[in-house]
Amino acid sequence: MIPVPGFEGRRVAVFGLGRSGITAARALQAGGAIPVLWDDGVSGRMQAEAEGFVVEDLTRADWSGFAALVLSPGAPLTHPRPHWTVERAHEAGVPVIGDVELFARALAALPQGQRPRVVAITGTNGKSTTTALIGWVLKQAGLTVHIGGNIGIGVLALPKPTADAVYVIEVSSYQLDLTTGFAPDVAILTNVSPDHLDRHGGMEGYVAAKRRIFQAQDDEALALVGVDEEWGRKIALDLRAQGRKVETVVSLPSPLGEEGGLQSKTDEGDVSPAAFPADEAQSYLASPSSEPLRGPPSPPRGEGYAAAAGVLTAGGEVLAALTAARSLPGRHNAQNAAFAYATARALGVPHEAAVEGLLTFPGLSHRMEAVGRLGAVRFINDSKATNADAARQALASYPSVFWIAGGRAKDGGIDDLRDLFPRVNKAYLIGEAADAFSVTLADTPHVVAHTMERAVELAAVDAAEAGGEQVVLLSPACASFDQFPDFEVRGEAFRAAVLALGARPEPAA
Repeated sequence: MIPVPGFEGRRVAVFGLGRSGITAARALQAGGAIPVLWDDGVSGRMQAEAEGFVVEDLTRADWSGFAALVLSPGAPLTHPRPHWTVERAHEAGVPVIGDVELFARALAALPQGQRPRVVAITGTNGKSTTTALIGWVLKQAGLTVHIGGNIGIGVLALPKPTADAVYVIEVSSYQLDLTTGFAPDVAILTNVSPDHLDRHGGMEGYVAAKRRIFQAQDDEALALVGVDEEWGRKIALDLRAQGRKVETVVSLPSPLGEEGGLQSKTDEGDVSPAAFPADEAQSYLASPSSEPLRGPPSPPRGEGYAAAAGVLTAGGEVLAALTAARSLPGRHNAQNAAFAYATARALGVPHEAAVEGLLTFPGLSHRMEAVGRLGAVRFINDSKATNADAARQALASYPSVFWIAGGRAKDGGIDDLRDLFPRVNKAYLIGEAADAFSVTLADTPHVVAHTMERAVELAAVDAAEAGGEQVVLLSPACASFDQFPDFEVRGEAFRAAVLALGARPEPAA
């Protein structure tokens, strides 16, 4: 646990007693504060009481006596309307902060020579994989690494800071909205696409929340920005105009194509480097190198990285041939690898060690995870794809798929994926979105399967009858909350259904 100083002997309101809330209360108490806890749910309050915390109905509390409100990221700060605790805090002039801000204040209170380094990752998609990949690469290079935040362990539950440590923290837009002094040494924005718009009042508010990851960085800190989308390009240009240290990452079609066939560099329109100023993104070579470790010891500072399905390049030089990394399929994962490589190099990891870490990464559960094989049919679990943009990355990674999709749809459904429907041999629709998706897929073979088990059974039969190497892909493009508590449970249901058919588990990458 990381004790949080600065509130010694003062009452701090803590609302929302999930993982981040109860951990924040423990960290505040360890730092000398008097946390006062409340939750709308009885179970959270009971846990807090069992641990000896002060539990007080905040609707009746005297807010003038609070030094701060630590708000759960699950409670709305501004939209669709501020949570009632936020309104009470504002009326009393009490600052509203979150667990990531407490983490930042704990580190800022340390003497300069005792502060660890911090890498923070946000983005609409890819942030969990990038976080885990960076942590893996740094650990393989021999660094002391602590990974947490919006992934795995709450940030304040990580080990106490030491000067040699590196904290690799995933942060959501909700968490960033509750920060003012969070200043990572390396801050990463993987990409931006519409998501959580109801919580941020629209796209402008969502982008502003993501951009907050860079707000408190000093001139020596590094900003790594994905520039596939207009929002990322604008942020990168604005930061560079401010004199900030910025490196960019653009994902491109592989020189050999996603599955090895030739593709043009300009097939992707405004994603190509030509759509971005020449000094902002570097083009890749005509073909990948056969030598995975070929390339300069470090790309020149200020130049960008280009990532394709098979290679990672900077300044026109191949840094790594990623085709050997079975856990990193698709060009979106090459982009994740570019972020990890750039971070490792910024933290002093040698080129060879950084590339070795990339090539040995075992992958993450529920993120393009190969869970089993039945004859020539492979089953891929991408349950983490909770929106259409995330599903796009998976669909684009295979020339053809038997696609399981559906759940609780996000705004726009799967309309934006129409250009990839020719890759779908057949779709198997589940959950609340099944009927709506059936309309969108009117010209694509599909069936409304309703349940995960039925979808897997039907897809397995059809894929086997198609002959040759085939892929059954779960990439729902939807939230899971209609049928499952979260995407992890959904992914495990897929895995169980696959193994129930007699598929043999895939070996680790």
